[in-house]
Amino acid sequence: MVGVDAVNPGHGLGGADFVRADIRQPAIARVLAEHDVDTVVHLDVTGTPLGSGGRTAVKETNVIGTMQLLGACQKSPTVRRLVVKSSTSVYGSASRDPAVFTETTPPKSLPSGGFAKDAVEVEGYVRGFARRRPDVAVCVLRFANILGPGADSPLADYFSLPVMPTVLGYDPRLQFVHEDDVVDVLRIACHEPRRGTLNSGTFNIAGDGVLLLSQCSRRLGRPTVPVLLPAVTWVGSALRTVGVTDFSPEQIRLLTHGRVVSTVQMRETLGFDPAYTTAETFWDFARSRGPGLLPPETLARAVDKVAALSSDGGATPPSAG
Repeated sequence: MVGVDAVNPGHGLGGADFVRADIRQPAIARVLAEHDVDTVVHLDVTGTPLGSGGRTAVKETNVIGTMQLLGACQKSPTVRRLVVKSSTSVYGSASRDPAVFTETTPPKSLPSGGFAKDAVEVEGYVRGFARRRPDVAVCVLRFANILGPGADSPLADYFSLPVMPTVLGYDPRLQFVHEDDVVDVLRIACHEPRRGTLNSGTFNIAGDGVLLLSQCSRRLGRPTVPVLLPAVTWVGSALRTVGVTDFSPEQIRLLTHGRVVSTVQMRETLGFDPAYTTAETFWDFARSRGPGLLPPETLARAVDKVAALSSDGGATPPSAG
């Protein structure tokens, strides 16, 4: 087992060897050849900038790096299995989206930029590779937003803000997958399929159930500040400028319209049952972030009172006298 990255790992790799290499460079082909690699797991498709390179370096790694890696795999006579980490962001987030996306549902509008567009391009290159090397088993895992105690992503940063800006009039449905479940499903994808299962193809990976953004804020004990949609874009730019979080247009669309995917194929074909539901994943993440400005129970009671008043059709309380 060989781990490859452009930077040295910050922790031990167990029994795996480490090779420092940049997948954007042709040298990755030499790594595959020297180690007679038979299974390639491509995890370096990310939306999180590393170091000072910013968005340009991320796109180069996601797209150019994937092209170089697939080119090396295509020439390798030993490679027999390819596993690629993708994202449910390939479906986009729009007002006319279906209630639930399956793996074959086309997006209403393709992502126009950012990590989501990178993921769409990466999957396109992977499909081309699969046509050229039909002898290689190819598995694409479309992960929902990954959370857990060790989560490091723009969405995790957003949930860590003391006050969460939201889009006025919207309460999107969200799905999460636990970081431990990510490791477990990658293990399934890397090995020969178990009897009655198939680990070649494209699979949505998410925990059971959904959470509304308002429910997330209640569990965190963090109040929200609803703002008009145009103002959210300005707030996002301001947060990016001061380096608080990557509040990108892509994330704004997710926090406006949400996204829910079907996991039927994950269970029935891939044979994977996540250990954590969406709600359990978020609870584990929330515990690791510490208490918010308000105790979750206090905030929950306040939200419930407002919801009760709203359900009364906006009736005003009786006046004295």
